[in-house]
Amino acid sequence: MAQNTIYLTLASIGQKIIAFLYFTLIARYIGVEDTGAYFLAIAIIMIIMVLDDIGITSIVIREIARKESDAKIWIRTVLGIKTFTIPITILIAFFLPQILDYSHTIVILVRIAIIILVADTLSLSFYGVLRGMHKLKYEALGLFIGQAFSAIAGSIMLLFGIATLPLLVIALCIGSLWNMAFSIYMVVRRVGWSALVPTWKLGFGPMKVAFAFFLASVFVKVYSYADSVILERVLSETAVGLYAVAYKFTYAFQFLPLAFVAALYPTMSTYSKDINKLKQIILESFWYVSLIGIPIVFGIWSVAPEVIQIFYGSQFMGSVLPLQILIFALIFIFLDFPIGSLLNATDRQNVKTAIMGFTMVINVLLNLILIPIFGVVGACISSLFGFIFMFFAGWFFACKSVRVKFSDLIKLTYKIFLSAIIMAIFVLLIKQFVNIFIAIICGGIIYIILIFLLGAIKKDHFINAWRSLTGKSIAL
Repeated sequence: MAQNTIYLTLASIGQKIIAFLYFTLIARYIGVEDTGAYFLAIAIIMIIMVLDDIGITSIVIREIARKESDAKIWIRTVLGIKTFTIPITILIAFFLPQILDYSHTIVILVRIAIIILVADTLSLSFYGVLRGMHKLKYEALGLFIGQAFSAIAGSIMLLFGIATLPLLVIALCIGSLWNMAFSIYMVVRRVGWSALVPTWKLGFGPMKVAFAFFLASVFVKVYSYADSVILERVLSETAVGLYAVAYKFTYAFQFLPLAFVAALYPTMSTYSKDINKLKQIILESFWYVSLIGIPIVFGIWSVAPEVIQIFYGSQFMGSVLPLQILIFALIFIFLDFPIGSLLNATDRQNVKTAIMGFTMVINVLLNLILIPIFGVVGACISSLFGFIFMFFAGWFFACKSVRVKFSDLIKLTYKIFLSAIIMAIFVLLIKQFVNIFIAIICGGIIYIILIFLLGAIKKDHFINAWRSLTGKSIAL
């Protein structure tokens, strides 16, 4: 698990750095309103895409992790299902934006992004097969290269002044097509070309099992992108542009738990019957995501005005307060990932789905209430409260089954919280007198010193990490 996490984490760091810088370049060149149109079109296609997979990839990961010899039949089954779902979603993506009376620009962008829809749903499943085999390094490499292709193509267009919104979406298509081709190739190398022949041998059985995962995916997409849709309907594409900056900046860091969970889920599936092992894994998971996520949250909060000005310019200063609110959602997002993995790996996906359903309802209702009153800030408050509910609901159903108490989480994280809060206060004080980058570096040093002094990191952590990665002991 440690090796797979490092593979995907390192690649995800590179991928997210490229994606972040590329989105920053787009925002600076095309302005707030066009940024909103670009972000909204991609949000629409992401919502529609969930209808392609219907949750089957999560089943594939779990079943192949349990019995790798069944990989071929599961690949063929997925392809059989998607021969039906892909044409349906293509039709939806082609006509829905026009039916909902979106602007001509949004309609064109969504239709072009149908290429992304098809390519991404196929690469999702093939990378899922590799996850089940615990071969995450190929997904890591593929995603990094795909992001680089898109960013290079789009950046060239922007820098030479030939970029239009449709061309920028086409640049994203390039990366998606690469991932589709690469993921198919890596799976075929392991199980042969015959795996690409669709089958319906398993009938509707997999779809019934996957239904909870499907609903969960629908709920995730809705509460992830409903705010953008409501902002455009209630306010304008400019409001979506301001929100998009806060959203992108916040979720740029989500790759850290995502990379970890990519390895965590199949590992938990392997030990799904071993309560003691699951308890050990989830406690270590909480510690890991907290150690990384909590300082990010307090650090971004303390320098939000400066980073918005530096990366996006004065036209996006309306994104500062939304970012300072939305960034705190990361704490609950990070901590919820191990909980969700535990529920799914122990065949309680129905519980996770129900939690996501309630989270979606809460998020949409709060957006409908708060956006007309507070605008973009209302969307951020809605997201924050939604993720708080999701974490505590998940905790109630998941952790008691492995005898993990909330006091265990407090003991694991309070020193990390204290270190991060002191760091943020320090940065707030010194940024008035020194360059912001010096303040950030000093803040990072303060955090590292504090987590050692307070005992948030101990010698055993290094010993266990080294043993996990190398299989050898180390004397410290």
